[in-house]
Amino acid sequence: MATVIKLAEQKPDNREADTTKRDISEVVKRLTALVEGELAEVNKVILVEMQSEVALIPQLAGHLIAAGGKRLRPVLTLAAAKLCGYTGSRQVGLAACVEFIHTATLLHDDVVDESDLRRGIATANAVWGNKASVLVGDFLFSRAFQLMVADGSLKVLKVLSDSSAIIAEGEVQQLMTANDTDTGEEAYLSVVKAKTAALFSAACQVGAVVAERPTAEEEALISYGTNLGIAFQIVDDVLDYSAKQAELGKSIGDDFQEGKVTLPIILAFRRGNEEERSFWRRTIEELDQKDGDLEHAMSLMAKHNTLTDTLERARYYGAVAKDALGLFPESEVKETLADLIDFCIERGH
Repeated sequence: MATVIKLAEQKPDNREADTTKRDISEVVKRLTALVEGELAEVNKVILVEMQSEVALIPQLAGHLIAAGGKRLRPVLTLAAAKLCGYTGSRQVGLAACVEFIHTATLLHDDVVDESDLRRGIATANAVWGNKASVLVGDFLFSRAFQLMVADGSLKVLKVLSDSSAIIAEGEVQQLMTANDTDTGEEAYLSVVKAKTAALFSAACQVGAVVAERPTAEEEALISYGTNLGIAFQIVDDVLDYSAKQAELGKSIGDDFQEGKVTLPIILAFRRGNEEERSFWRRTIEELDQKDGDLEHAMSLMAKHNTLTDTLERARYYGAVAKDALGLFPESEVKETLADLIDFCIERGH
């Protein structure tokens, strides 16, 4: 018997508000409202396609999917198609495909990172174990490919399958740079582009592909998605050391405790003296962490201004993303996609 999972309710909100007081969820609500009908259809596809006669599959997949989140990536697919003037329905199945790819990577990420919590609830691997999480992640990847094939476009298949391969490469690359304080900014950005930006880019690109828009518009959406994804991840890495994280109901310093070498640490390591670099080697490379080490790490970041400078990097990529939208005529969708960039970066304040 199929397991019915209720997806987190989406409540679009078009209200205007002071941009200095709103977080990214507010602009996502606006964007969601613009594609409300299509997103409802995407949720129906997700519910149908995650079913299986093997009861554990919908139970475990639904545990993560029903937890909600902003559905940002599939919303980007729907919004990109609307931006391109597409009036068909192919974007619905492809948006569900994008969400399945994303969910599969989250299941695998939580296993690799040995995470116990995601969005404040127990991770699937904490509830059902690593083996089940990996295998259900594989199932969702397979479902995603079935949706790609059902669309019938070799170009769509290439765009989304390429992004899946790039994400996997990024995962392996991150594994290779884990706990390595010699990791440089270029290597860090390479991981970010693969793990996060690749799916943002593909999610946007397929909107232009289904609309059969000119190459220039397709490339513009690739640029928008890629640079938005980079900015998004950079800000996430800042938030891990920010008091704003606590306001969002998330713990501070998870990356530090796992020994992840993100840009704030890379800059602090490069700018520090030998005593400070010894601290980073002990806490990040050897994972020999003591009480007070997180606070000391944050004090070193403050001393060397690394969080502020990391946010400046995000602003640069945000500006590139915003420029990419210039090719499209003015519309509410275009305006909201531009606002999304600003709110993404404002999360870091």
